[in-house]
Amino acid sequence: MQLSDFKDKRITVMGIGLHGGGVGVIKFLAAQGAKVLATDLQKKEELTVSLKALTGLDNIEYVLGEHHLKDFTGADMIIKNPGVPADSKYLAAAKENNVPIDSDIGIFFELCPAPIIGVTGTKGKSTTAALLAYVLSQRYPQVILAGNIRQSVLEKLPEITKDTLVVIELSSWQLADAQNHKKSPYVAVITNIKQDHLNHYGNFQNYIKDKKLIFKFQSEKDYVFLNYDDHLLKNVSHEITSRIYFYSTNGDALIHAELPAINQKARMGAYIKNKKIYYGAAQELIADVKDVKLIGRHNLSNVLAAISVADLYNVPPEIIKTALRNFKSLPGRLQFIDKINDVKYINDTTGTAPDAAIAAIETINEEFPGKDKKKHIILIAGGADKNLDFAELGKTISDHAKAVVLFEGTASLKLAKEIDSETELKQAKNMQKAVELAKGLAEPGDVVLLSPGCASFGLFQHEFDRGRQFNEAVMKLKKQEEVKINARKVP
Repeated sequence: MQLSDFKDKRITVMGIGLHGGGVGVIKFLAAQGAKVLATDLQKKEELTVSLKALTGLDNIEYVLGEHHLKDFTGADMIIKNPGVPADSKYLAAAKENNVPIDSDIGIFFELCPAPIIGVTGTKGKSTTAALLAYVLSQRYPQVILAGNIRQSVLEKLPEITKDTLVVIELSSWQLADAQNHKKSPYVAVITNIKQDHLNHYGNFQNYIKDKKLIFKFQSEKDYVFLNYDDHLLKNVSHEITSRIYFYSTNGDALIHAELPAINQKARMGAYIKNKKIYYGAAQELIADVKDVKLIGRHNLSNVLAAISVADLYNVPPEIIKTALRNFKSLPGRLQFIDKINDVKYINDTTGTAPDAAIAAIETINEEFPGKDKKKHIILIAGGADKNLDFAELGKTISDHAKAVVLFEGTASLKLAKEIDSETELKQAKNMQKAVELAKGLAEPGDVVLLSPGCASFGLFQHEFDRGRQFNEAVMKLKKQEEVKINARKVP
């Protein structure tokens, strides 16, 4: 495949979306001289932000609010959004007419001139990819971060040379869409595999199968970095033919593990022992745990993954240590928004599955403990169901939250049944109301935590829109409190 292959071709982009990926694909194709037809089931008014970003581009035709079969059967190529189901009748029609179907990741794998570092996982992949790119950028002049981070990788392609270090975040859907190319990253990282997206996959095994695509096509000279603390990843490691490095928050367990029994090529990556971070069998000291500014035990695993890959690229410990001290949390991931009347407001909108919400609650309980060990978390949660089990989240809420504000949604009904009767429950139809209810339930010293544990569709455009609305509601609340304070000061 070459860039010139797209010139004058009739290409249907299926799914413009609101995350930026579809926009990036369209911009890339327009720059190559393709005749683009962009189609989306959402209407024009729902895609305002994305369409504005495409203003001024030539050779673009739009079909919005519906799909036309002829746009799939008469095209030279279809490029689908990762969120489009593989069993779509429009894609089936394209296949029947021998129209090739591809994705931005698949095209990127073919055209990228540099070796790729790919990061996947149910949770932690965004933070790990961003931290790794940041650490590498402190040593190397050309580092690119792209992928499942609200931007298409194709937009970055013109900036990449053979000497560029390319770090991309990969979702299970993106990996599935690219598998026809039979390519895997030179360096693959899997942070963990937990139950998620079962509404899309039907069962957990199908989800695992797509996650494993990140190493399926690797050669013996490639690398894969796995979380030793994730039991499932240890079990699948026997399928890997490339060089394996395990990292772990439990250094003693990793040091005493019989790694060759797991896989003959398995080696030790980064690990924690006695609150210090080491690397490899030689126990090279990298940093202290206190150098890590990201909060939460789960983030320590993300840090170890990034350190393990950074060591492969010969980044010195002193550079890694400085990077750990300076790296800031990504938006919507246990992000501190403000403190109002001695109540902290934390945005964890990317907690879209029960396991993620559990980790957020436990982190807040450890980092910001309540006075006299009392429950002090007011959780804003709930939303759309992804066919997941909420029993464990319900137990964690019952143990640590004093109150919960639930959004309307199918998952909220399931979650409410798992929460004990002593935990106060409220329901909200929108984010503004949810924050107002949480404020009314909170006392000085409490924490209002947005960590839904559910999908955002229905009430919000996407999870980042949900987080944005939370931030805006908190800022509005702060202004209201400032007005009250100023009014009291007037003689």
